[in-house]
Parts: sequence; structure tokens; C-alpha cells
Amino acid sequence: MTNFQDKANFIWSIADLLRGDYKQAEYGKVILPFTILRRLDCLLAESKPNVLKQYEKVKTQSEEVIDRILNQKSGYEYFHNHSPYDFEKLLGDPNHIAKNLRNYIAGFSASIKEIFENFRFDEQIKRLDDANLLFRIIQDFNTVDLSDTDSLEMGYSFEHLIRKFAEASNETAGEHFTPREVIRLMVHLLFADDDEIFREGTIKEMYDPACGTGGMLSISEDYFTEHNTSPSSQLNLYGQELNPESYAICKADMMIKGQNPGNIKQGNSFTQDGLPNEKFHYMLSNPPFGVNWKKVEKEIKDEFEKKGFAGRFGAGLPSVSDGSLLFLLHMISKMKPVKEGGSRIAIVFNGSPLFTGGAGSGVSNIRKWIIENDMLEGVVALPDQLFYNTGISTYIWILTNRKSPKRKGKIQLVNAAEFYQKMKRSLGNKRNEFSDSQIDEITRMYCEYQNTDTSKIFDNEEFGFTRIQVDRPLLENGKPVKLGKNKFKPDTSLRDNENIPLKTNIDKYFKQEVLPHVPDAWYEPENNKIGYEINFTRYFYKYQPLRPLTEIRADILNLEKETENIIKESLL
Repeated sequence: MTNFQDKANFIWSIADLLRGDYKQAEYGKVILPFTILRRLDCLLAESKPNVLKQYEKVKTQSEEVIDRILNQKSGYEYFHNHSPYDFEKLLGDPNHIAKNLRNYIAGFSASIKEIFENFRFDEQIKRLDDANLLFRIIQDFNTVDLSDTDSLEMGYSFEHLIRKFAEASNETAGEHFTPREVIRLMVHLLFADDDEIFREGTIKEMYDPACGTGGMLSISEDYFTEHNTSPSSQLNLYGQELNPESYAICKADMMIKGQNPGNIKQGNSFTQDGLPNEKFHYMLSNPPFGVNWKKVEKEIKDEFEKKGFAGRFGAGLPSVSDGSLLFLLHMISKMKPVKEGGSRIAIVFNGSPLFTGGAGSGVSNIRKWIIENDMLEGVVALPDQLFYNTGISTYIWILTNRKSPKRKGKIQLVNAAEFYQKMKRSLGNKRNEFSDSQIDEITRMYCEYQNTDTSKIFDNEEFGFTRIQVDRPLLENGKPVKLGKNKFKPDTSLRDNENIPLKTNIDKYFKQEVLPHVPDAWYEPENNKIGYEINFTRYFYKYQPLRPLTEIRADILNLEKETENIIKESLL
């Protein structure tokens, strides 16, 4: 097995051993932790003799001291194993394999043991042993060499496995990861025109509040190290993940890469912010589309009402049925001040955060706050059928609190909906993908910052409007009911609203567009509300000419003939 695809397929095949004793939905509980364990086993094999020798000298010390000394001896900053066992030795004593495997796990550094606790691995050891499967699982994993597999390939392998498990159990793979080429595009856009990453000795932080298995963090680091080869430069990775198994995979991957595992937190980013005092130069995320936040509604509303803008959600609250914008507000609260370098954010949304909610609603107020504070730099429309769990169209938002001079007061829209290639084989709802050249082309369009057929630049105010309440008098006996001099009681059944672009004079619009149709109408300025929305289709609309009548007539006649034949056949 020479590549990650072969290895991932072989690891998947090991799951066949579980058939009958495990439900398909449970396969990941065994295969994923064993994949991590085998990877660690391979990585630590070379230094294991030296670690065991050193352990005999320090084993009476505290666990903290032992970890610090033996981690250095292992060649990996954050982990080691001082148990006498490895996969080979476990197989040499089949009668005590469960006991010895527990001894092996106990020999890891504290950070690794916590990973297996999140998998509830001890429960699986007992269950496999009771089913006489433990020896066979270890035996098969022992044939897979993961020592020469880099972190990016392991990331692909984990995603392949998670998708397989999800498909087999009719679950949603999209909750766990984002297609890698989508992440690469996001990373390219995030670092676009940013000279900071090329400077020698630069140290930056990257954060993902819904980091899953760590794909966005890993690809960000790969991009950073590719473009900044200075040994004194570093991109420190931070993340938080709710799902314990995804968290465990991410933490293990970060550890193996030499990143600080303490920077990866578990829990709900909204209610258990694991990094409450941290600010970051860069942030990436693909929050769940249309995520319901009913379970944490009380905590979030309490913060909104009690803290306002001193908290994270002062700008407003979206509908309880779609909390994706809460992730963005959480990320904005983590921006570094401009004097400390500022921050850039790339986040994936479906279409609803662009335009849902009328003026004065929570969603519209969030957009208003972001745009009026000049944080939205650009929006890139992506092709549909790009994600594993949904075929809908999606959008990358780019935000920053340090816009370049040419972008100040402006928002760029890029229509990349036609930039894709068909996949040879569909994966769930994913039928389209980006090629490397298409990622480069979309990035080029964004960086060139020009008005073209696929790239358009607007003033911030272009997306704002004033919502006026148009009233008409209540009539009694054919006469308007007066409330005072020149004031009439409104008929609420006739009440209407008009959205008037911010750049348009309201009085002039009212006289030209409303009064000619309803001469007795009026509006009260104190009822006006400012709203913002981005209707992508409007700005990239292409006129489709109507079909000729002769062509339409021919189609109708053909349909009539087909219908007539079907009726005749049914009567025979």
C-alpha cells in the first residue's frame, strides 16, 4: 500500500470484522481510535528503546516531569509511550491482549491518554475482547505502515473513513469535514494580498471555532510554511470542537504536527468558550448550515441582553433555526485590534445569511453592523453540489478590520459559480470540485480587484436600504378618521412597506413612486428602519431571451401526441 487512498480503503475493510457484533453506525468507535493508535505506534517505533531506557531512570518522578523528559527523548514535543508494549508485542501474548493493551495506553503521555478517553476506548477494548475480536483487529492494523504518511494524507484518510462510516449508517458526513479543495480556496483568499505571511520571523495565530478533525487548520499551516520558509516564522493553530471523536482526531493530528495540543479545546464555542481571552490574526470556519441553537438559547440570549456589545452578540441574534451567524459574531469578537496587526476571517455560509430577515430583524442588524463598521471585504459565490451533505449553493465571506486603502468603504462580489469540474464519481451530494488552476483563477480575480463580468465592486451603502411604513387613513362613512390637525388614524389592514435604497432621497422617492398610486398615503420618519441585504443574483443576472413561439408550439404539439398515444395504449 503506497498511498493514503489504498491505506484508507484497507483500514475501512477491517471494519468487516465488526459485522454482527457492532452496528454500522458504531464502526467508527473502533476504527478511528485504532487508526490513531497505529499511527502513534509507527511514529514512536524508532525512539522507543531510548524512551524505555530513560523511563527506568525517571519513573519515580511525577507524571508531569516524566512527560516533559520522555517527550523530548521521543523526538516529539508533546507525546511519547513508555509502556514495554507495541503492536508486535501485543500480538505475542494473545491470552492477555486486553490487559496488555490497557497497559500500552497507560504508557502514553497525559495528552494522548485524554484523546483515547474521548473515544471511550476502554469500553471498546472490553467489548472487542468479549467478542474475541481484539486480537484480530490489532493483527490487521499491524499490517498497515503509517510511519511514512504525512499529516495531510492522514487528514484525507480520516475524512475518507468518516465519510464511509457516515454513508454506511445513513448519517451526515458534512458535519465532520469540508472538502479539501474548498479549504484551499478559503486559505488562498484569506492570505490574498497579505504581505505579513512572507516576512521573516513572523509569528501568527490561526483559529477555527468549529474545527472538526482539523482540516482547515492543517491546510492553513501547509500554505503558511510553503510561502514562508524562515525557521523563525510560525503559524500557531487553535481550535474548538463539540464532537468528542472529531476533537480527539484533531488534537492527535495537531500533536503529531508539533502544534501545542493545549490550543485545541472541546465543547460548544458559544457556551463553553475554551479560549475566552485569546485573539487571533486569522480565522477560518465552516459552521453547520442552518444549525439550530435551541439547546443553548438561554445562555446566548442572556449574554445578548446583559452584555450587549460588551459580549459577543451585541449586534443581534439570528433566527433560532439558523445559528450560523453566531459563529461569525463569535469570531469577530476574537479579532486582534488593528494596532496589534488586526485580523482576517474566511467563513462558509449558505445563501440565507446574505438576505434573510427584514430591516430591524436580528439577521439584518448583524449585516448592518458588519457592513457599517466596514468589516465585510468580499463575498465569493461557489458552485452548487460542492459539499458532501448538501447540493445547495454556498458562499465564502471574507472579513477584516484592516482593509487595504483601495478596499475601504467597498465590498467585492465574485461569482465563481461556474468555476468547477465534474467529479469522476459522486460522493454523497458532492458532484463538483475545484481544480488547482480554478482555485488560482478565483484567487486572481479576487486579488486583481476589478469590475468584470465575474467580479463587481460596490460601495457599502449599495447594500443598505430604508424600510418605510406606508400608511393610509381609516375611513368611516367614506371619510378619513382624524386624530388631530393634519393627522389621521391609519387603517392597519392597508399598511404596506417600501424598501428604498440608502442612496435615494426618501421624500423624492415617495412622491414619485408611492403617491401617484395612493395619493392619501403617508409615512412617519420615526418608523423608518435601516436594513442591509446582499442579493447576489441581482448583481450577476444574465438575461435569457424567450424561446420563439414556433418552438414552444412544436413542443406542445409533441406533448399532445405523446399524451394521445398513452391514452390509446391504456384503452387497449
